Amino acid sequence: MNSTIAHLKAKFEQALVAAFGADLVGTDPMLVAASNPKFGDFQSNVSLSLTKQLGKSPQVIAAQLLQHLDVAELCQPPSIAGPGFINLALKPEYLEAQLQLIQQSDRLGVPVAEPSQRVVVDFSAPNIAKEMHVGHLRSTIIGDCIARILEFRGHDVLRLNHVGDWGTQFGMLIVYLREAYPDALTTSNALDLGDLVALYRRAKQRFDEDEAFRETARQEVVQLQAGAADTRHAWQLLCEQSRREFQVIYDLLDVRLTERGESFYNPMLPTIAADLDHLGLLVEDGGAKCVFLDGFTNKAGEPLPLIVQKSDGGYNYATTDLAAVRQRIEQERATQLIYVTDAGQANHFAQVWQVSRRAGWIPSEVQIEHVPFGLVLGEDGKKLKTRSGDTVRLRDLLDEAIVRTRADLEARLQDEGRTEAEVFKEKVAYVVGISAVKYADLSQNRTSNYVFSYDKMLALQGNTAPYMLYAYVRIQGICRKGHIDFEQLGTAKIQLQAEAELTLARALLQLDEVLSLVEAELLPNRLCQYLFELSQKFNQFYDRCPVLQADEPDRTSRLMLCDLTAQTLKLGLSLLGIPVLERM
Repeated sequence: MNSTIAHLKAKFEQALVAAFGADLVGTDPMLVAASNPKFGDFQSNVSLSLTKQLGKSPQVIAAQLLQHLDVAELCQPPSIAGPGFINLALKPEYLEAQLQLIQQSDRLGVPVAEPSQRVVVDFSAPNIAKEMHVGHLRSTIIGDCIARILEFRGHDVLRLNHVGDWGTQFGMLIVYLREAYPDALTTSNALDLGDLVALYRRAKQRFDEDEAFRETARQEVVQLQAGAADTRHAWQLLCEQSRREFQVIYDLLDVRLTERGESFYNPMLPTIAADLDHLGLLVEDGGAKCVFLDGFTNKAGEPLPLIVQKSDGGYNYATTDLAAVRQRIEQERATQLIYVTDAGQANHFAQVWQVSRRAGWIPSEVQIEHVPFGLVLGEDGKKLKTRSGDTVRLRDLLDEAIVRTRADLEARLQDEGRTEAEVFKEKVAYVVGISAVKYADLSQNRTSNYVFSYDKMLALQGNTAPYMLYAYVRIQGICRKGHIDFEQLGTAKIQLQAEAELTLARALLQLDEVLSLVEAELLPNRLCQYLFELSQKFNQFYDRCPVLQADEPDRTSRLMLCDLTAQTLKLGLSLLGIPVLERM
């Protein structure tokens, strides 16, 4: 109802000037959605805020304001409540007209953003030669959701996967594999990713304990950076093997990404250091070249340095991130940069961005934002681990969700005496299982930790994906039972009389407002909460208002409300990365 709010705000601003003079031009009418439906749809607190300025009581200000407030085309007569709140209730005729408009819109009334932005969303970011684990779950799911919403709003989104595919770890792994499994460095698919992970751990142990091995590994990194053919070939094989395994996860989650790992930025690093030096920002400290930061100090109160080039001439993550910021703005022409990583990286990004701004690489018109998230916890309240204490593999977590969903489905089919084809069971188990994991994550405020529970996320009741999917399936069931083709309803008139109809109508008209809020705050749980409340209001409507048994014109009107609800759920869930099902 963004257009409705904008229209009402304009009416309030006109009334304020008409009632109290030009001094109030531009005054915020403080119009918000009513906290309780009994007060109507909107409430303005502007009368309370003007008491001191106008030298009048809020009630007097409100009464005087209402003499000039013309909202008859939208609302029933406004009322004054409490100390001077102005309450507004939209007319049923206005709600009906708005529903007719969104029913005719292929975007359900959600406008395309003007102007469109070029947005880079940096998310997921696993490491080569390491398996994706539960720690990658939130970045991948939250980043994908944010990208989907921005794309739907009409922005030009570049989804980047900043994989860890460069650095010392490759030197030590290549050296170790040359000794233990030389075929892995010459033959594709010689080892799977699980083997590489185990071998990486052994290589790391050798690196930590054996000085000669450590030096050889460092020299191998030098060869990699210099482009030595055999080392580069070995590195490419490791990257390709990891990519194949990562893609299995991304396919399961229906996530699209463009890989642009640390290696992509490696040729730019000398220029980054040289340009910072030319700008007078680099300071040599203990042989390393640094930029000392404003607002970041050690325990002694001394400024902390951001190391750009190490004493041995090498570069680090910060240098790579500086290059990424610059490349994304200068070459990709991004007007907004969004980094979806765990909360623990907040200081790192703040430091990188400070240096980038001081260097003049982030223009004032470019937005840059860290989208932090909390931890995934086990039901014991600690970081989610396997029974042996290892980090949970993401593939295992997703597979388990599908297996459990299949078991629940089989039990429900048996209880209902239903026989379904294997292809149906496989599809439902996959869609519901993966969707449950996604929704359980996205429905939380991303800044908080949350407890991972299969039982809760797979429940058919409550704020879960199965509950939402079932609301959609229920509408498709009405369609099948009544042999209804929603497209044949055309532009039949919607009429709202029962309170449950009015409540559902108001909820349907809030989608554009909710998506604008998610775009501004980058909090997907706002959309989840909206879809949950919409599903609840639909179920209340369905329980209280006969649909197929109703007489005309109520029958067709209510069928159109059902169709609009299904379209809204389908669109909203798709923006969360969740497909709908026709049956469950």
